Amino acid sequence: MRERSWVPDGPLDVGLALAPHKRGGGDPAWRQTPDGAIWRTCRTPRGIATLRVSVAGGQVRGQAWGPGAEWMLDGLPALLGADDDVSGFEARHEILREAVRRHAGLRIGRTGRVMEALVPAVLEQKVVGQEAWRAWRWLLGRYGEPAPGPAPEGMRVAPEPSVWREIPAWHWHRSGAETVRAKTIATAAWHAAKLEAAATSEELDRLLRALPGIGVWTSAEVRQRVFGDPDAISVGDFHLAKIVGYALTGEKTDDPGMLRLLEPYLGHRHRAGLFITLTGRRPPARGPRMAARDYRSF
Repeated sequence: MRERSWVPDGPLDVGLALAPHKRGGGDPAWRQTPDGAIWRTCRTPRGIATLRVSVAGGQVRGQAWGPGAEWMLDGLPALLGADDDVSGFEARHEILREAVRRHAGLRIGRTGRVMEALVPAVLEQKVVGQEAWRAWRWLLGRYGEPAPGPAPEGMRVAPEPSVWREIPAWHWHRSGAETVRAKTIATAAWHAAKLEAAATSEELDRLLRALPGIGVWTSAEVRQRVFGDPDAISVGDFHLAKIVGYALTGEKTDDPGMLRLLEPYLGHRHRAGLFITLTGRRPPARGPRMAARDYRSF
């Protein structure tokens, strides 16, 4: 085991910083234990690792196990938003000003790992979260590696790109992911080395969107996590535009309308979207929620 302590230079909500990496309840790569500690697994450039993050007295404590433990601890501050540059962001709407006051510890972190963000993002394309998260759990249970160290029971590390490429069609089917998403992930896995080597969010956006099956929404979801891009707003999200429109104007809007409303936050549109979602304001539901499909029965 390796350890590191770190004192952030301002307010920090560790839970908010790490929440984007959680893929639903029971995510095998992310857990929060009753003591408040958050555990996550990662396939680092130096091998697999498990990280435990806890906070006491304003000090963040990281503990890590596995061949990639040192790499994980070196990147702990960045993961928790130490590099998050808020300069130029000004809350211009009262609802955002209130959210900033209530959630002053919000920081956008960066993992530097593309495939661990890309695979679940593809699984979440055009489906309800429960359907995607069920597939993620099944695939990690079948193809992931056990988390090193004293991780909570059932934690797994996502497989290598070569494994994603070789998953047979019938196992994608058993996971609940249909052929289109399976092919997208397999194709991306062939280009994993190039994707992981991208030096900037802009370069990664170009590389991702050159691949079949990856568009604006998926690229934004990945870059938010890999580079902590504060402007990578998730255009094409089923809910986000409606939430932004309702919060800022009292009326739902579409993607072009959302982009117009967020124009004053150019450079920080993703950050503005995060604060808006934290307000909890949602347009009234007009019907039952979309049910999760189950391709395994087809």
